[in-house]
Amino acid sequence: MRKYLIAGLLVWMPLGITFLVVRAIVGFLDKILLWLPAQYQPDILLGFHIPGLGVVLAVVLVLATGMIVANLLGRRIVAAWEALLARIPLVRSLYAGIKQIMEAVLATDAKSFRKVLLIEYPRKGVWSLAFMTSDNLGEVQAKTRSDVISVFIPTTPNPTSGFVLMVPSEDVTHLDMSVEEGLKMIISMGVVVPAWQKNNLINGDDIGAQQ
Repeated sequence: MRKYLIAGLLVWMPLGITFLVVRAIVGFLDKILLWLPAQYQPDILLGFHIPGLGVVLAVVLVLATGMIVANLLGRRIVAAWEALLARIPLVRSLYAGIKQIMEAVLATDAKSFRKVLLIEYPRKGVWSLAFMTSDNLGEVQAKTRSDVISVFIPTTPNPTSGFVLMVPSEDVTHLDMSVEEGLKMIISMGVVVPAWQKNNLINGDDIGAQQ
């Protein structure tokens, strides 16, 4: 009975939680439709509610905004808008910080959160998963004796908090797992271990071999 109960929970719990999360996101985005004038809202025009129209509107809005700001006139509008925000004390710091983070994460040529690393932390002989966030550290690099990179060590089971460390590049081990697999391993507290085939190791290599 216990075996069957666990097997059933492993089927229904992920489905149920996924359904609740998706429904919450769709419900939140459907509220975007309230921005439209009452006479143009789909619920009024159609006479009934269609879940997910807010998601479609949000995607269209983001795409349209991207098309506008991708040209010269759009960039000038954004520059003027940012200049206005820069005059507001609290808003300018918040806006600039969020924009820099988004540019670092979403840029097509960005290296942030593209690699999963293994480092010895918090002491020698103890290993922690980390994500590479930057290899261009400016003043930090100029004032260190070795080539350093910035890594983020998330906490478990909440990976949104953690520690930022500047680690010598020769002291990190690059892993083959993807960022998604690394996050799953951290969130599951090490229970979910991604599959890996030992295929490209040289004789004598061990966990401390540096790539």
